[in-house]
Amino acid sequence: MSDPHVLGPGLAPTPFTADEIRAGCPDGHLLVIRAVDADGAATLRANRFEDGDAEGATIAAGAADPDGAWLGEPARARATWLELQAHAAFPADRTTIVAERVALAIGERDCLRYEVASEEGTSTFLFAIEHPGMPLRYAAGGALVEVVAIR
Repeated sequence: MSDPHVLGPGLAPTPFTADEIRAGCPDGHLLVIRAVDADGAATLRANRFEDGDAEGATIAAGAADPDGAWLGEPARARATWLELQAHAAFPADRTTIVAERVALAIGERDCLRYEVASEEGTSTFLFAIEHPGMPLRYAAGGALVEVVAIR
């Protein structure tokens, strides 16, 4: 049996399988996310999972207040659980994975730190083991994105 964390030849294992993401992101699952760009400008947005089924879910995403209330109508797009898993499928030869405990905006969590090297520099992704889905913090291209609330 092949490893469901490895999506193809030359790819590092992903932190979560599609099934783990599905189980961790039920309908109503809400992430409030703070993004700080390279110039220091900060924005808040929220992602909420809707209409989930065995294949995928609709993700409502848009500007939000600190409680996750929409500031305007969110955009909605359908994604499969496998597509969401594939977002963390990085080249094995450029990816270092380390387990560590990290202080995050939502508290200390056991995480898998993915360091991914590219021509533009190194990007860092922190995936909290108890929160299958997107990284709870990532830094790339001078920007820092962090989940500040989960509901």
